[in-house]
Amino acid sequence: MPDEVVPAAGAPEPPAAGSATPGAGPAPGGSTGVGVSPAPGGSTGVGVSPAPGGFTGLGVSPGRAAGPVMRMAGPPVLPAARPVADAGAEIAVVGKALEAVAADLRHRSAAARDRTSGGDTPGDTSGSGAGSPGKTGGSGAGTSGKTGGSGGDDAAEILDALAMMADDPMLREEAEQGVRDGLDAAHALDAAFNRHREALAALGGYLGERAADLDDLKHRAVADALGVPMPGLPSPGHPYVLVAEDLSPADTAGLGADVLALVTEKGGATSHTAILARGRGLPAVVACAGITELPDGTYISVNGVSGEIAVGVTVAEAARILEEESRERARLAATSGPGRTADGHPVKLLLNIGSAADLRPGAEGVGLFRTEFLFLDRKQAPSFEEQVAAYAEVFRQAEQVVVRTLDAGTDKPLPFLGLPPEHNPALGIRGLRVDRLLPEVLDTQLDAIAEAARATGADAWVMAPMVTTRAEAADFARRARARGIGRVGVMVEVPAAALQADRLLAEVDFLSIGTNDLSQYTFAADRQHPGLADLLDPAQPALLRLVGACAQAGRAAGKPVGVCGEAAGDPVLAPVLAGLGVTSLSMAPVCVPAVRDALARLTLEECRERARTATA
Repeated sequence: MPDEVVPAAGAPEPPAAGSATPGAGPAPGGSTGVGVSPAPGGSTGVGVSPAPGGFTGLGVSPGRAAGPVMRMAGPPVLPAARPVADAGAEIAVVGKALEAVAADLRHRSAAARDRTSGGDTPGDTSGSGAGSPGKTGGSGAGTSGKTGGSGGDDAAEILDALAMMADDPMLREEAEQGVRDGLDAAHALDAAFNRHREALAALGGYLGERAADLDDLKHRAVADALGVPMPGLPSPGHPYVLVAEDLSPADTAGLGADVLALVTEKGGATSHTAILARGRGLPAVVACAGITELPDGTYISVNGVSGEIAVGVTVAEAARILEEESRERARLAATSGPGRTADGHPVKLLLNIGSAADLRPGAEGVGLFRTEFLFLDRKQAPSFEEQVAAYAEVFRQAEQVVVRTLDAGTDKPLPFLGLPPEHNPALGIRGLRVDRLLPEVLDTQLDAIAEAARATGADAWVMAPMVTTRAEAADFARRARARGIGRVGVMVEVPAAALQADRLLAEVDFLSIGTNDLSQYTFAADRQHPGLADLLDPAQPALLRLVGACAQAGRAAGKPVGVCGEAAGDPVLAPVLAGLGVTSLSMAPVCVPAVRDALARLTLEECRERARTATA
């Protein structure tokens, strides 16, 4: 969030005010601001009729902002097909276009990593206090050690994966064949991308979610073939609220400090837009029907918790909202210490990371180390030595680290795995199930984790993703403990695991609930379907009851149960989860201050009361 609160000179004048004044107080059940928790279920959700003069979507990244709307430019217009006189020249254009797209994505990836290493993350608030230098376990948010932001690192990994898609030799060959069949380069690229998109969409699950990414790659490749600028972000010369039908990872990763907030018609709580916005501390609302009909220059306010969009905001009102938000962020940044309720009940605040570059002081450790980022863009698995080095780099800088073993499969394909395609990857070989076909992958990873822990003296915990049975949990625990790993757990991502949490805890030392996948499988709802985003709201009572069942099993067994899904970083839901009995919350670094503040405002009994209301 920029410190400047007065719209820059040259910003368009707002339309006549005619809607409720934003910032004067929320609608019933809405958010009162970051860190001030409304009643459970305060998010108005998708499908709720907005107040007059406004819109309602799904709030996916907390915070408030206001300013003029600027819409994303549309894709390039494909002209009428033209005769091909020189097929060789057109094939060269195809190759150049795909190479240009891949090169642009890799350039954006490098820029995102540079921003991460330099700490230039818009909206970041986790940089003050007096924590232990170089460790994420300090009570404050010190300034020493690696302090990269997860938004930049996540963005870089996503962009690298997109560059791989643009480099796909099968895609290139299909486009070249289109030229040989008589199409010009632009139309050949368009046809090839469309066929690949249809194939991905038909597979469903994670691969189906990636179909939209192909649309963005297609638009960029076609633009290059036509010799017109690639689609990109507006550059109006003043701060603005970015409005779009949807945002590609490439667009989201390239956001500058002039973007105040994000609002999209499509997307869900676990879309790229949501994840990257949270990582960068930008207020964001998705699944907001009709928002793209607003003309550029319309002043709006955005509430990233409640999902409410007010239209017709005046310049003075926008300035006040930005000033209030700036003060609130400064207040939250000044907080420090471990997670506690008002009466001292501990709830550990941990980080979700993909590498050591994501570590930030101010948390109490790492609750989710996503090791698959080490495996991306690889035709061969990383060696034992390479894995040891990557894990040790994290272990040296954090007091406690929970490592998730490779979470990939036919739903998140990695080239080196060589897994055959499936008709329904979301229900196929993924997570721990890869071990059924390639046990050596898990064996090498466990060996490397154990060696890195021994070399650094770290308190390393390890957990397996996509566990569904007690037998799977027992086998994983046996193999991890045989290597000297002392704390072994599993993720709860499917209802079958939640319903037998007590049996799983008879085999392992802790549970970590992945609310993103647990929502998808509980409600049989595609995470990317904009019309079903309300079903994936983590405040849904059925999902919270499953979380509560896991927490109850943990209390009975005397073992910790944490949440590492996106719900953990929601300051509205954090007290509810604590009231259900969750012992730790793991989130993007930028979310820690607001969640710490939300917990500190309520006693444990007040959290429990909110949990009872939320699950009623």
